[in-house]
Amino acid sequence: MRLIFLALFSLITQQTTAQRIDRLIREKYLRDVLTTLASDDMQGRKPLTAGIEKAAAFISAEFSKAGLKPLHKDSSGFLQRFSTYQSVVTEQSLQINGTELPKADVMVFASEERTEWVNGGAEVRYLGKGGNPMQEVYPLLQGNQNLLLIADTSQRRSLARLRNFRMQRMGSGGTIIVAFHAGQVDRFEARVTARLTRNGYANVVGMIPGKGRPEEMVLFSAHYDHLGIGKAVNEDSVYNGANDDASGTTAVIALARYFSRLKQPERTLVFAAFTAEESGGYGSKFFSQQLAPEKVMAMFNIEMIGTESKWGRNSAYITGFERTDFGTILQENLKGSGFSFYPDPYPAQNLFYRSDNATLAELGVPAHTISTSKMDSEKYYHTVDDEISTLDIGNMTQIIKSIAVSGRTIVAGKSTPGRVK
Repeated sequence: MRLIFLALFSLITQQTTAQRIDRLIREKYLRDVLTTLASDDMQGRKPLTAGIEKAAAFISAEFSKAGLKPLHKDSSGFLQRFSTYQSVVTEQSLQINGTELPKADVMVFASEERTEWVNGGAEVRYLGKGGNPMQEVYPLLQGNQNLLLIADTSQRRSLARLRNFRMQRMGSGGTIIVAFHAGQVDRFEARVTARLTRNGYANVVGMIPGKGRPEEMVLFSAHYDHLGIGKAVNEDSVYNGANDDASGTTAVIALARYFSRLKQPERTLVFAAFTAEESGGYGSKFFSQQLAPEKVMAMFNIEMIGTESKWGRNSAYITGFERTDFGTILQENLKGSGFSFYPDPYPAQNLFYRSDNATLAELGVPAHTISTSKMDSEKYYHTVDDEISTLDIGNMTQIIKSIAVSGRTIVAGKSTPGRVK
């Protein structure tokens, strides 16, 4: 009899939870939010433009309506403002073993107006063949050391992405020079002149304080920036970024609205819309420096969930699935729902390192990205045609509901994923 009672109680609880989610996470609301974020009025949400300022104001207003509190008690409200320093190298020369390297073989990440290394001045490190050089180099770009990184010439293609954001760094750390060179470095000399400018950015961050374990945080995040306005294609020049990543930002807003209408959670819930993901991940990097990473129990980063995954509807994948038991916990909480989370099917794309989860994962946080994007065939990725009309908002609604259900034991403090090593 007791087992029958428990089974009935569990069934009633599941039905009540499903009804509550259906009432609080509605397709019409998601469509309205997504339509606003991906509108031409937001001008493609490129950092350092009026369009992204409008987007930040809109997200702040939605956080306020949801009843969130600012993460930090200051005059900025939900806006977490910070600056980066953009460098334009005007002169550069690098000699290795008495021979000057061609400029095409050198990438400079300057954080000072003048850099001069003669008979030393920087640590030399080597990046050999194979491996994942982006995984090694990117964290170094945010450090404060003077480094000369000697990359094997076979790594040119792997490190080509660095050129897209090499001019901008957070803070005023050391200068880093990446040189493609075969062989040992016995001596080197470098001279660099750069012009530095300061740029202002803002994450949008709110929270629901925890009741029993408020010092422990669960993070729901997405990036709200995109590519802005570019060359016109069929008279359309706005890169609206409906899927990338207005869809993820909409999910974060909807989850904030959902959890704020439930009983106060055991753990503190933090909702973050990061800026500048497309141009170097500066938003998540700054955010990670404002809190103790050991206090972040899990990070649900949401990226491009507006299209069906390779498995069809009611499914998504988790990057870095094998690195922690985060995905296993989520899938266990979804038993009987008809929704499935899968490991990342595109390991060659290095997606675990290409979104805002990477910065916190590097610090040990079980930080993963949830996505449905078919990265081998996503037709509208980074094009002017990434519009709301191309998205399946009904399927997206089910994904957001499933994220809410899948995270319930983590939010309640009943389960905690292991740390990333």
